[in-house]
Order: sequence, then C-alpha cells, then structure tokens
Amino acid sequence: MAAQAPQPPAYRVALVAFPGIRAFDVSVITEVWGTDRTDRGAPSFDLRRVAVDSTPVPMRGGLALHPDRTLTWLSRADLIVVPGLDDHLTPAPTPVLDALRRAHARGTTLAALCGGAFTLAQANLLDGRRAITHWNLIDLLRTHHPRVNVVPDALFIEDDNIWTAAGTAAGIDLCLHLVRRAHGAEAAATIARSMVTAPFRTGTQAQFIEHPTPRADRDADTLAAVREHALRHLHEPLTVADLAAYAGMSPRSFARHFTAATGTTPLRWLLDQRIATAQKLLERTDLPMPEIARRAGFGSEVTMRQHFASRLATSPRAYRAAFSTSASATGAPDTASVTGGSSPIAR
Repeated sequence: MAAQAPQPPAYRVALVAFPGIRAFDVSVITEVWGTDRTDRGAPSFDLRRVAVDSTPVPMRGGLALHPDRTLTWLSRADLIVVPGLDDHLTPAPTPVLDALRRAHARGTTLAALCGGAFTLAQANLLDGRRAITHWNLIDLLRTHHPRVNVVPDALFIEDDNIWTAAGTAAGIDLCLHLVRRAHGAEAAATIARSMVTAPFRTGTQAQFIEHPTPRADRDADTLAAVREHALRHLHEPLTVADLAAYAGMSPRSFARHFTAATGTTPLRWLLDQRIATAQKLLERTDLPMPEIARRAGFGSEVTMRQHFASRLATSPRAYRAAFSTSASATGAPDTASVTGGSSPIAR
C-alpha cells in the first residue's frame, strides 16, 4: 500500500480581541476558520483568540470571549483578523497596536472587518494607504484619520497586504476571499456552501444597492434569468449586447438596471464568472489550458492569462500548481458540470 502524502500544516489564524469588539464579527471569523470541515475537503485551520492576557473580553449583550493565546502568538500567525467595534472610536490597548505594527513589519497578512479599520488606523497602519469601512462610517474615518485614503464604495480592498472590508455581510465576503486567496476557489466554495452563503462577490462590487421599486422588482426576475442564461452559456462569446437582447432591453437600459440590482456592471460580472469557472477547472481537472480558456469563454489561453494577471496577480499555470486537486489524486471529476461561477442570486 502506497504511503499517504503528509498533510500540510494547519493554516494559523489569529482573532485579535479586546473590549469593544463586535460579537457578529467574532462569530463570522469563528465560523469561517474555527469550524472543522476537513471531512468535506476544506483545509485545516488553527484559529486562536489572541488578547493582551487571559482575562475574558466583554462584548455587547452579556457575551464574553475567552482568549486562548496572548499577543506573542501573533508571531506564528499566517493571518491576523481584527473584528469591528461596537463603538467605532474605541481605543485599542497600546500593546495590541504595537503588536499589529510588528506583525505588518514581518509581512503577516492583516485584515479588518467593518469598523476594525479604525483599529488599524489607530496603529497608523493605514496612513497613506487605501482602506474601506461601512458606508455610514466613511466620513467618521476620514475625520478622525485624515491620512487614510478612504475608498468611498467597495466591499473590500487590499493595500500593502492589509485588507479592510465594509459592514456586516462584506466581512463574510472578505473572509471567504482570504480563504480563496490562500487555498483556492474550491476551498472557499466548500465553506460558503456550509454557511449557506454566496461563494463569490468581488471586492469592487458596490456596498449600497438601491432599494427595489415596483418596476425594479419586475426587472429583478428578468435579470436573474439573464444571469442564469449567461452561466449556462459561458463557453460562448457572450457580450453585454447579447445579454441585453436576451433581456429584451437596450444595452444602456440593461446596464443601468443590472448595476442597480447587483452593484456591479454586466461586463465585470461576466468576467468574474469566467475567472471563477477557470479557477474551478484548474483546480478540479487536468484539462489543457486552451480547453479551459474555451470552456470559461475567454476564447484563447492568451486572453485568459491576461485576465488572471490583472485580476488575480498570477498565471493560470501558477494557480493550478498552487491549488490543483488533480484527477490523478482525487478521481476524475464530472468536468461537464464545472461550467459556471457563483449561482445567479438576485442581490
């Protein structure tokens, strides 16, 4: 019997805790990295609750978080995540700010959910860098931390290995994106399925989507059908004009309604789905690059490579080398079913 390949070490994630952090964000971090899903093919994670000392950290609603490591453990972490704050001007303990600065200097990835951006700003880690927070806190962040380049409208962004996210659901989006970035699209999709949440929203999608009007409600069904159609025909050279014609709208009207309903443009959405499909094929199959490019609708390997470089800062071959669960190791997948990106959920 052949010896089994050694399992990679668990990916170490630190949840930074101090009085004032939001229980919701703590729950999101714990759900993504603190639940064992290795039986479903997800990576192994080692999530630690890190604080100045072992004293329970109070949270709103009578809850308390019990740290299991002190700040010295941050030197071992692969990723450090800072939850948002109930009071967004809550001062973080000086040892926490010092530890975050040292971690960034070491090259450790830092991420902040929602108002956690204020904590990173207190540490001066966002000075001169792009950052985002909840849309309702943007002016507050600009006022109290004028050296931060606050981006007005995004779900999450990165600058110099520091990630920040908008409010509530965008924190889930960022956490899943960080899983995707470190472990591949399939790992993120496995966790998303377990959480019953959408596996793929890009950081450039708008935070705020217009409230539906009666006309927009009618359009929503049409647009959902268009997205469903697009996902079934990604291998074809679809254009925005093609999708508009399928919806029975002019291209300009279609683009306006699509952006209002989803927070992103039709062209960007279509490209996101093509990239997501290519990622799945690279991870799950041994198909040659030209065939993957064809099935994902890029037309050519050169075009696919260009989009991977601009959107993922890597090449398709490097992505496959990093994240492939090749058929020779796991059994041949049903490649015919690997044709779409995220489900066409109306947002």
